[in-house]
Amino acid sequence: MTRLLRSRARILAVTASLATVSLLVTLVVLRRADFLGVVLAILVVLLAMIAGVAVDAARHQPPAGPATAPPPQQSTGGPHGIDAPTLETLDNPMMVAALRARLRDR
Repeated sequence: MTRLLRSRARILAVTASLATVSLLVTLVVLRRADFLGVVLAILVVLLAMIAGVAVDAARHQPPAGPATAPPPQQSTGGPHGIDAPTLETLDNPMMVAALRARLRDR
């Protein structure tokens, strides 16, 4: 699946909204209770859903700008700096207190 760019999402939302309103007006004016009326009603619902998804995509995309690099991970210990030897010493209360103090100082 491809991502919608912010400008394309806005254009799609406006287009789908206009098509939805025009089909809804057509449906109300014609007052058809046959197969064509059902098809128009289904198209109104489909276009309204497309417009809603496009508006949501336009709102939730970050503004275009320079991309920032993610912070570098530590070489050992994962994201919190806890490695295997540290985990082995967690049964000692003094080591647990030292580890908490080290993590608090970051």
